[in-house]
Amino acid sequence: MPSLAETYLATASAMLQRACAQNAPVLKKLGVVIGESVARGGVLHTFGSGHSDVISREIIGRAGGLVCVSGIQDPTGGHVENLVGYGTKLAERYDRAHGLLPGETIIVISNSGKNSSPIEVALYARQKGLHVVALTCVEMAKTAATVHPGGKKLHEVADHVLDNGGLPGDAIVDLGAAAGGVPAKAGPTSTLIGATLLNLLSLEVIDWLKAGGHPLPVLRSQNLPGAIEYNRALGQKYKGRLSRQLA
Repeated sequence: MPSLAETYLATASAMLQRACAQNAPVLKKLGVVIGESVARGGVLHTFGSGHSDVISREIIGRAGGLVCVSGIQDPTGGHVENLVGYGTKLAERYDRAHGLLPGETIIVISNSGKNSSPIEVALYARQKGLHVVALTCVEMAKTAATVHPGGKKLHEVADHVLDNGGLPGDAIVDLGAAAGGVPAKAGPTSTLIGATLLNLLSLEVIDWLKAGGHPLPVLRSQNLPGAIEYNRALGQKYKGRLSRQLA
């Protein structure tokens, strides 16, 4: 009988392959949309509330990734993500500091897609003329009502949707009945699959830039000789627009 870890690895690997295949057409389309913006000097923005912030940070200031990625940070770590109006204030503050410009793209990440802050960030960005991408679990979004007073969930207010293909509750390994007879599960997949989809998206953008003969604004690991100076020079073009200062 396979162990819990072996069960997770097999199931999650299959889910990852399926999610990559199902999202491939959207990733390809977004590679063009974001690539055109990057070629014009634009920035790619991200936001994730709560644990989704981990996924958001995956492509910010990442060695081997695009330099022109900036993220909206929630100092509460998502603790007040359902305080109506808070997400809008986060977006407004970020906009004043770094700029959310028409024609750019923002990726808003929420596994459930029902919480207020991600929806408000998405709506604010759409109002500013950005392309809005939702990275979410559509199946999970079907299980609970939205908290946002507008009545819609994240994937319903986005221009493009990346579906992580997860299960309601995120975890996939059955542990049997817990206290009170309620089934218990472990082994979440949203971070694994979400981070992979964002890295695939970055590569689609780079592929488009490369095919068009555009410069490739790709960061090097600062642990390589000369990389810090190289990255700083690369980032000069985006001075004031990036949430994470380059080393």
